Amino acid sequence: MKNQSQEFLKEIANLSPEQRKLFERRLQERGLKRPQVQAISRRQTSDPLPLSFAQQRLWFIQQLDPSNNSYNVPSALRLRGRLNVAVLERTLNEIVRRHETLRTTFSTNADKQPIQIISPFQAFSLPVVDLTKSTETQAEIERIIIEFTQLCFVLNSSLLRLALLQFNEADFILLMTTHHIISDRWSIGVFLREMGILYKAFVENQDSPLAELPVQYADWAIWQRQRLQGEVLETQVNYWKQQLGDELPILELPLDYPRPAISTDKGDHYPIALSQKLSDSLKALAAKKGITLFTLLLTSFKVLLHRYTQQNDIIIGTDIANRDRSEIEGLIGLLVNTLVLRTNLAGNPSFQELLNRVREVTLAAYAHQDLPFEKLVEVLNPERNLSQMMPLFQVKFDLQLAPVKPLELSGLTIERLPLENKTVKYELRFNLQDTVQGI
Repeated sequence: MKNQSQEFLKEIANLSPEQRKLFERRLQERGLKRPQVQAISRRQTSDPLPLSFAQQRLWFIQQLDPSNNSYNVPSALRLRGRLNVAVLERTLNEIVRRHETLRTTFSTNADKQPIQIISPFQAFSLPVVDLTKSTETQAEIERIIIEFTQLCFVLNSSLLRLALLQFNEADFILLMTTHHIISDRWSIGVFLREMGILYKAFVENQDSPLAELPVQYADWAIWQRQRLQGEVLETQVNYWKQQLGDELPILELPLDYPRPAISTDKGDHYPIALSQKLSDSLKALAAKKGITLFTLLLTSFKVLLHRYTQQNDIIIGTDIANRDRSEIEGLIGLLVNTLVLRTNLAGNPSFQELLNRVREVTLAAYAHQDLPFEKLVEVLNPERNLSQMMPLFQVKFDLQLAPVKPLELSGLTIERLPLENKTVKYELRFNLQDTVQGI
């Protein structure tokens, strides 16, 4: 997967020297700059391991509702061809050995505070469901997949589920589900990349070509908590207070039904495909304007929200991979952070002026991405409304760029299967993916 933060770096690179000086001066005038950071090092302690800020929020949510499965992260791969099941099992074992997060569970210490517990690696067998003689219909198979991917996790037990469905000697489905507390979207890309590399090596009777990881997720969690103190924390907090410290508007979407007194996670997903011609035209327009595709689409989305709400003060959330350090680029773990982007559309601006406003807000937010969303909510302490699904914003906008390289397993054709998902975390979310077929 390509890091969305690379898009922001590209945005900065596209600024003219005058624009870059102006941008840096505006940050300096507000006392806002991104401080130098220390390297992440391996932990040298056997003390109980703290959770990252994001993990702590998900742990708390799970305590409130143990039946919540909206933070399941499922994947299903159709594998066609001569699959070596023993090699696949060895491959999955090696990935679990490499990444401590896949062996992590959660408990509490004597003070009832959550802690991470990392179990030593133990080899495991890949569960294989033999359906070669089954009379199950396609609908029944889909039901099996849904039950597997939507089964709730218990945080003090394994948070990785794997299973292989075998239909005949050349047709399989590999199911994998994790809890979001130990992974994110980027992590799935890391998992699949390593799976392709390791399977190829092992099927050819070679050793793993992958270097050992320089740090583990728990090292990053310790580093994050140690770093977010003093001047570093103050700099981050000051920026976000300037952006979001006053009364935040509720985006009044034209809803079909009254907003319930207590929000639920029940919802649905609707796929929409833009033609390749239209997608290419949007990319060409972004290039002509000297901006990224993300900025162009986000600006257009905010104009759409303005049209339907007649509000000028538009706040949306967006994810950033938070992988701009080489030590953590190849980690499986919950590193993604949510940025809150607030843009004022007042004054009847031209579309070019709106592009400039959105770009400036986005770049400044990226420069201050190190404050975890969970910490931001704690600092701002907004009045909570049970009818709203999330604090600070109700609408999310994400752009997922096409994978650099699709998964390849020697001698197999691979298809990622769409999975039914009836749970949501936001009132409205646009989750765009840029593929070779279009957006």
